[in-house]
Amino acid sequence: MLFIWGISILISYLLGSISFSYLFTRWLKGVDIRNYGSGNAGATNTLRVLGTGPAAIVFVLDALKGVASVGIGNWMSHGDHIMMVVCGIAAVVGHNWPVFLRFRGGKGIATTVGVAASCFFGATLISGILAILFIAVTRYVSLGSLVLTIFIPIVMWIMNYSGLMIGLMLIITAMAILRHKQNISNLIHGTERKIHFKGEDA
Repeated sequence: MLFIWGISILISYLLGSISFSYLFTRWLKGVDIRNYGSGNAGATNTLRVLGTGPAAIVFVLDALKGVASVGIGNWMSHGDHIMMVVCGIAAVVGHNWPVFLRFRGGKGIATTVGVAASCFFGATLISGILAILFIAVTRYVSLGSLVLTIFIPIVMWIMNYSGLMIGLMLIITAMAILRHKQNISNLIHGTERKIHFKGEDA
């Protein structure tokens, strides 16, 4: 049993460590995305460096890493919900600290969406709508990301999820807050960069 858990977690971590933002910028521009924009290997920085289309693809692929990791946990454990979430956590860890990129990756939000939507769909949907509203009004993707990850366990509590499931989700929330530490500081000091779309004044 421990062997199965270990293999499932390792596979999920390695899957999460595949950085599509890094690969896309290497393929399309021949550069390391971590040397441009915010320096983050994720969908938002891909938007800044490559544009809307590649960023949307990167977001979907990163989210699918989360979905796939939960699927691995489900398959290897024959439906053990704890293992499914733990494998999802491993994928987020892989995205944030990828072994293939010397542990310098992204912030894990798209992968978190994939994991949370697979495991806690209703709570993720409600929190996702709130996050999109915050982004639409403020144009701060970082704020929307924090709203998403903070509200999912809150909505889970309202929806009477078990304490264990809420606790596992809180691990993901804590990772998101840790990875957004600089963004939080920027938001407090009014220096956080807003997202802009094609045709808008920057």
